[in-house]
Amino acid sequence: MKKKQQDIRELREFLDLKVEQYNRPEFLASDPIQIPHRFREKEDIEISGFLTATIAWGNRKSIISNASLLMDLLDQAPYQFIIQHQESDLNGLDDFVHRTFNGTDLRYFIRALQNIYTHHGGMEAVFTQHSGEQSLQQAISAFRTIFFTLDHEKRTEKHVSDPSRGSAAKRINMFLRWMVRDARTGVDFGLWKSLKPSQLSCPLDVHSGKVARKLGLLTRKQNDARAVQELDENLRRLDHRDPVKYDFALFGLGVFEKF
Repeated sequence: MKKKQQDIRELREFLDLKVEQYNRPEFLASDPIQIPHRFREKEDIEISGFLTATIAWGNRKSIISNASLLMDLLDQAPYQFIIQHQESDLNGLDDFVHRTFNGTDLRYFIRALQNIYTHHGGMEAVFTQHSGEQSLQQAISAFRTIFFTLDHEKRTEKHVSDPSRGSAAKRINMFLRWMVRDARTGVDFGLWKSLKPSQLSCPLDVHSGKVARKLGLLTRKQNDARAVQELDENLRRLDHRDPVKYDFALFGLGVFEKF
């Protein structure tokens, strides 16, 4: 028992150092979170963050470039565009493409977000209403259901993940980290005061999963919802108030240090 406690303490100390190393403003230079940092109003930050997170897979330079283009298409005023747009304004979105996310998907995202802000009190209200005491995974599923209540093409559904169907929901969990974790280090925003960092789940991808398995934080081989749950439980043993701060450590070790 003492050996196990010592191992946990040493792992916590190691990862805390890595969090301190990577959870700092310099991190923004190469990370998609730089896009919402260009805005000041709450709604602009969360909408630009959500859209950026939605296309956050593949080459990071390409993600940042296309997210910047996306903000240009929304006149650098995403909330105003979403609330006030006319159908004809959406024609300018048709040529947008990032991997499999295209103009058809973007058109629907604009309409769905307008519906959420007009009829559901905004994204924070939706996630808060459906949040669990220790998890937001069910809130992600509920958000997805509300998001797709309007008429849409089936193809667009793949761009919003559903943990209840086994998805790790990496991009939405990353977006939630951005919105909920405090802004003390100048990286995350701490905008959504109605939710707590303790409810967050780690954005699990190839890099963080590989590092987590090497460190004994994850045994499940697939990066799916069950793996997220296992990783959550182990990270909460290290810090139950802010377990997802370790996303910086796992990501930094995997991407920058090839751990």
